[in-house]
Amino acid sequence: MSQASTAPVRPGRAKTSTKLTAALTIGGTIAFVVAIAITLLSGCSGDLHAAVSLKVARTPETPRDASVIIDEQYIGPLGYVAAHGVRLRTGEHRISVEKNGYFPFDQLLTADRDDLKVEVKLVPMPD
Repeated sequence: MSQASTAPVRPGRAKTSTKLTAALTIGGTIAFVVAIAITLLSGCSGDLHAAVSLKVARTPETPRDASVIIDEQYIGPLGYVAAHGVRLRTGEHRISVEKNGYFPFDQLLTADRDDLKVEVKLVPMPD
């Protein structure tokens, strides 16, 4: 039966490892606190609990690859957004859905406390 051998540890190496671990833990905590402070000061988080769910449904004739834009920011293809939904902060939002060859869908919504549902129907442009 063989016995596992362990290499001898130089004196002071364990202390260095412990000091390094403590420094990394403190550094990570400081970085986390700074990231939270920057987020709060920049207004990115706003009221963390003031968000509602937006469900987007599409009619069968509306293409799944139409682009969903909320507040002038591209969110993703309509099929993906319809499947997963979107979280919106409270307030007014402009929802647009666009696809070449179709008239754009554009709606202004007000998100307050209740979840929202929007049915999108894109109408083809005449030839």
